Amino acid sequence: MAKEIRIGLVGYGFMGRTHSNGYKRVGDFFPELQSRPVLQAVCGRTEDKTKAFAEQWGYKSYETDWRKLIARDDIDAVDICTPNDQHAEVAIAAAQAGKMVLCEKPLARTTQESLPMVEAVEKAGVPNTVWYNYRRVPAVTLAKQIIESGKLGKIFHYRANFLQDWTINAELPQGGAALWRLDAAAAGSGVTGDLLAHCIDTAIWLNGSITDVSAVTETFVKERMHTLTGKVEKVGIDDACIFHCHFANGSLGLFESTRYARGHKALYTFEINGEHASIRWDLHDLNRLEYFDHSDESIVRGWRSVHITDGDQPYMKHWWVPGLSIGYEHTFVHQVADFLRSLEQGAPCPPTFRDALETARVCDAVLKSAAERSWQNV
Repeated sequence: MAKEIRIGLVGYGFMGRTHSNGYKRVGDFFPELQSRPVLQAVCGRTEDKTKAFAEQWGYKSYETDWRKLIARDDIDAVDICTPNDQHAEVAIAAAQAGKMVLCEKPLARTTQESLPMVEAVEKAGVPNTVWYNYRRVPAVTLAKQIIESGKLGKIFHYRANFLQDWTINAELPQGGAALWRLDAAAAGSGVTGDLLAHCIDTAIWLNGSITDVSAVTETFVKERMHTLTGKVEKVGIDDACIFHCHFANGSLGLFESTRYARGHKALYTFEINGEHASIRWDLHDLNRLEYFDHSDESIVRGWRSVHITDGDQPYMKHWWVPGLSIGYEHTFVHQVADFLRSLEQGAPCPPTFRDALETARVCDAVLKSAAERSWQNV
């Protein structure tokens, strides 16, 4: 009989839905796993909405106080899907209670806030992971395998962007349940912690550590009505950020993120240029990895588009037949599967809290660089 891992979910928003879907589907498509997540309880501040979420997604019970959730004997793992300002307090308390801890990205608002979280899970010796789900896109995982094989040779360039357009509205308020990402007190930063954190995590995973950065940020709408106070207040987040950097392997990096790119809802791309070959990926066509190999015969040399659906490609043997694609939601199923497998093997499930601390340090350096108009070491 499979071992049950009883999940306590804190937060029922967008990420709460993606995580819950991952827990519900993992046993159907990864039957070889010896552990099974059980949707034991969900916690939210608004009782009627929390109860409705529990009923819709099949949670056995609900709480309106996360402290009560953590204190329950029938909870094995606490999954944090709250706004960023609550990550640290919940994670530390969960670790001290001996619970496994899964945390939505970014780890916290700052490195200073993140470090005690790392110390808490390591002191308690509890399994932990951070939901940087784009690592689990099969094409991105294949990119990792290609890089590690040496096919690209020495890496010269890494460039990435993450573009959205949903805040191009001066009348949009900041703060509250729906718009906490526009409130610096809740989010910590704007596109740097929300979007670039994904790009940075992927870059570190694929290309190694970032050593120093030079950045520029901009806040296009300086004041917005705050949902909670009803007053017009200064906007503290960054609407856009551009930075370049050096990697420890000697390559150069170029990163851009904005919520003011009209026509883009979630354009996330990266390209890596090496001595012998290059690869690039686009979230809008997430089942494809483009690959250029300079060793090809010159008359047929060019970019090739590799459709990531065959069973020998990462994760794909668990899904459909070759030629049929999967989507965004499957990355969360993959992360749950990897977490459960790590428990069975007694190994960490990257990115751990310690891994995610490196991304937090880069984000802090980016924001400091932009504020001081100077290069900053990470």
